[in-house]
Amino acid sequence: MNSGTASYHLRQLGAAGFVEEDTERGNARERWWRSIHQMTELNDRELADREPEAALTYLQSVAATYTLRTQQTLNELQTMPRAWHSTFDMSDWALRLTPEEAVALRQELRAVIARYRKDTPEAAASAPKGSERVGVITHILPELDTPAPPEGHTGPETATGTEAP
Repeated sequence: MNSGTASYHLRQLGAAGFVEEDTERGNARERWWRSIHQMTELNDRELADREPEAALTYLQSVAATYTLRTQQTLNELQTMPRAWHSTFDMSDWALRLTPEEAVALRQELRAVIARYRKDTPEAAASAPKGSERVGVITHILPELDTPAPPEGHTGPETATGTEAP
């Protein structure tokens, strides 16, 4: 896209609060922008009732973004510094929960994540040496059509860093 079109859209995103100008970068000819995005959350639970198509489109776009981010990291995994290479994790656990337990799990996970430093410009400036941005993506997805495991099933099988139900 040409620079005029990009500039127009960036100004529109800035006016909507999605991006801000990065005044520490650029020069008299270039304007740099950065995302203001800190986290993705569907915080209006009634939205799906009011606007089901919009909510579904939003959630599908979030899922696609997560998939893209995961693929990008996987593509770079072999070239990451060894210290970061060993931190990588992709796991899943099949749990049998009530809706109330699923909400409690979500709240507990958020409480754990809240104990860590968010990725903000202020936090980055005072972060310890060697710290990098780390993406934490959680999914609590009801699988209502999945049958119970067969009797005699003893637990998760493990396959190269991934836990499977």
